[in-house]
Amino acid sequence: MTDALTLLEMALDLDGNAPTLDEMPRRTLHDKGIAGPTAAHVIEEVHTPFNLSYLTFTTGSSAFQNIVGVTHAELPARAAVARALFARLGSGPQTPPLRHMVVTYPPLVNVFSAPALQDVGVTWSFLRRSSRDALLLEVCKTQAQVILGESSFLRVALQQALDLGLENDLPKGCVLLTAGTPLDLDLLPIAERFGYSVHDLYGCQEFGWLTLDGVPLRDDIRLIASPRGEAYRELVVGGLPMGDSFIVSETTGHVCDAAGAIITYRRERTYPEYEVIVTHTPCAAAETVQKAARTILRIKGRVVKVDPAVQVGAPETRLRLVPALPDPDANGPDPAVEIAGPVATRMFDDLVSAQMAMQSTTKTDPTWIKRR
Repeated sequence: MTDALTLLEMALDLDGNAPTLDEMPRRTLHDKGIAGPTAAHVIEEVHTPFNLSYLTFTTGSSAFQNIVGVTHAELPARAAVARALFARLGSGPQTPPLRHMVVTYPPLVNVFSAPALQDVGVTWSFLRRSSRDALLLEVCKTQAQVILGESSFLRVALQQALDLGLENDLPKGCVLLTAGTPLDLDLLPIAERFGYSVHDLYGCQEFGWLTLDGVPLRDDIRLIASPRGEAYRELVVGGLPMGDSFIVSETTGHVCDAAGAIITYRRERTYPEYEVIVTHTPCAAAETVQKAARTILRIKGRVVKVDPAVQVGAPETRLRLVPALPDPDANGPDPAVEIAGPVATRMFDDLVSAQMAMQSTTKTDPTWIKRR
């Protein structure tokens, strides 16, 4: 090399203004709290932008598994949900706290977020292998008070415990938190033989846990008319439709809690799904909420559009939910639903605030600087 290149290399080694690969911060599976085995994934390193708290993926129960971004602005609400959830399960100040949870599928921790579990003082562990034998062994060794997993998997594991005569080895009074798929009702009589309580947890990677035994865990959850029919209601969180519809019963209630009106084990996919149109925003510029709409589509998979006549600087957010494929022959009332903030649009507003925080942060990587 020439002397000039040699000096340039020495200067770069001594005082580079950007990190090398070895100097970059790392967020591992352990840091995210999901360092456990699954048979459905490979481990791949990715470059994750600082404006996201972490990355996760949808379960693939209704479509291809898609990437999900969780912003820093969402973490306080997820922590509040965890506090409400474990208080309902019996970890309030007047009852012995639930301290340890065995998680059968590591990405389920992402639905809480690791900081949310740490906030409520819950520790968790995973299976050595994703199998029923490994579940029984982990639960017996840790004497876990909570088991979080898919209900049919828990059912066959408990049946196996009965077949193997392990009733006395398993912990007493365990709480079964079922999640990921609609509740397998055949789990209930088997759990009763062990003296275990069963709870039905509904939510998703995109927005966290939403209901427990048919009772909302957030104050920005709304139920609106569903295209699935008169008996169903579409669940909306913070102004964003979930794409899931449920039977709502105020009389019989949820099988795990008579006070729960949302029958989450009677789920139907909403079709046609609702789209969200922003008509009013507290943002000073329409461009900000337009960028947030694109962000929500990319990291949450929800279609959000901004009305060309959107009112900026409004006192609160107002959203209009319209079916993506309106019935051209319908003669009834307008099927659109109006949702006004600030409470009912909290999730949407959190994502807008994340967009605003990202816009206010200067990119420090020199490769992004197009001009001086």
